[in-house]
Amino acid sequence: MGREREVQKHPISYTVEQLISVNPYNPDILPDLENYVNEQVSSQTYSLDANLCLLRLYQFEPERMSIQIVARILVKALMAMPAPDFSLCLFLIPERVQMEEQFKTLIVLSHYLETARFRQFWDEAAKNRSIVEVVPGFEQAIQAYAIHVLSLTYQKVPRSVLAEAINIEGLSLDKFLEHQIANAGWIIEKGHGRGQLITLPRNEFNQPELKKSTADSIPLEHVTRIFPILS
Repeated sequence: MGREREVQKHPISYTVEQLISVNPYNPDILPDLENYVNEQVSSQTYSLDANLCLLRLYQFEPERMSIQIVARILVKALMAMPAPDFSLCLFLIPERVQMEEQFKTLIVLSHYLETARFRQFWDEAAKNRSIVEVVPGFEQAIQAYAIHVLSLTYQKVPRSVLAEAINIEGLSLDKFLEHQIANAGWIIEKGHGRGQLITLPRNEFNQPELKKSTADSIPLEHVTRIFPILS
């Protein structure tokens, strides 16, 4: 019974979603939302709705804004790419705050990811570890995004391109490839060193013939309706 009373006294995190749905503009929920951001970081979970709600409340209560919390929200948003979460969050952050050095860095990192300039991204991230490494899982999330981008572009990707995109080389890359072969259907073609080719699983983007295009197949009845208009 004592344990039950303790749980009721300290509501678990899902009640934050209830708070948002009931009264998203109540500044009294600010501490709950800030704690929820920290919980997302520690538990490697993510709630865009809760984070956007917090940023909106900061707009009404600018003196209560936590720069540390805002930075963590943006890092989590970067980790959600290719979703447009970073831009959605940035839109709610005042320009004067965006001009702070750590936010300018995060904006640059976002630009590198959006333009698939992964080498520049990893170099910039390495120079700003204090900003990104406070959020566990950051590197793995960006690697997953890089692989997603490669899979949209390549049927076969050179080992050197993959290594640059995910920032892994040598034996670590060998172990990573072994895992992908066993679990994700990757195939390593014969070859050695940087010239090795990796065949990625087929999808509608790297194998266009797999995509069933409705735009190219107009039903006959639609065509017959057009003829009277043209005549």
